[in-house]
Amino acid sequence: MISKAQVKHIRSLDDKKKRYEYKQFVVEGIKMVDELLKSQYEIVEIFATQYWISNHAPTDISKLKISLITEQSLSRISGLKTPNEVLALVVMPDATSIPNFDKALALDNIQDPGNLGSIIRIADWFGISTIICNAQTVDVYNPKVLQATMGSVFRVTCYYTDLLNYIIQQTSIKTYAAVLNGSNVNEMEKISNGLILIGNESAGIDEKLIQHCDFEISIPQKGNAESLNAAVATGIICNTLFK
Repeated sequence: MISKAQVKHIRSLDDKKKRYEYKQFVVEGIKMVDELLKSQYEIVEIFATQYWISNHAPTDISKLKISLITEQSLSRISGLKTPNEVLALVVMPDATSIPNFDKALALDNIQDPGNLGSIIRIADWFGISTIICNAQTVDVYNPKVLQATMGSVFRVTCYYTDLLNYIIQQTSIKTYAAVLNGSNVNEMEKISNGLILIGNESAGIDEKLIQHCDFEISIPQKGNAESLNAAVATGIICNTLFK
């Protein structure tokens, strides 16, 4: 049986400050927990119904702490409108040191959780394991972001840093800023390495960042839409620009 203290702790992790205070976040649902179990993430505890334990728990559970929970109790700790059989309490990995990379994405002030989740899925699709975000970008461990990633979050790491300073100091990889009036991305040679910078959903990329990028690129417009969704633009550029 789950205790009142555990319920309070898990529910507190809906708040970003609490997540970073405890260095923990919550993963919910059969699909998400299945992807979690394939990863190297450290699991504190899994709270699951008998259905999940009988049908989805790994064969070797000796290293996992799995607590049986009723559907009623699961609803008390779940952040989903319809709780989905299983919830895991997970340790945040260390994401302070940005690794070397061949290709990566950089995000300037992406605010919508769904957009960030979709961008993480797109990065995973194209084999990009590194995303560099400024501090104003929505938190990757926001529950809505996690759900939108459909498990790709366990294969793609988001690093939060002073993005302007990082780009200024980055000299080994060319940076491509996605803007409205740049060079036609369809006419550029494909690249095997680079950093693609995507801006805020409404304001675009901060001008200070653009000034320090090597290239300004655009997706050619054929209709009358004011702009493209940030995640959609990311997918098109990755498909067009990267080998």
